[in-house]
Amino acid sequence: MACTCLHHVHRNAFCKHMAAVETATDDGPLDTFPSEDDNNAQPEDCDCDGLGGFPCWPCVRTGRKELPN
Repeated sequence: MACTCLHHVHRNAFCKHMAAVETATDDGPLDTFPSEDDNNAQPEDCDCDGLGGFPCWPCVRTGRKELPN
């Protein structure tokens, strides 16, 4: 389990956020952020090819692509 809060990042310590997740779930750890492998996988409903270089919402939602500024 990992957290991005300063307490965990700088001290590598079990933080209140990790305790909350552990307490709230009886089924084990949660995958709150997709792994890097998941980010590269194309969603089933991807429609990027038909958008002229603009990313489709399924790719943006899953973190595979970002919206341009």
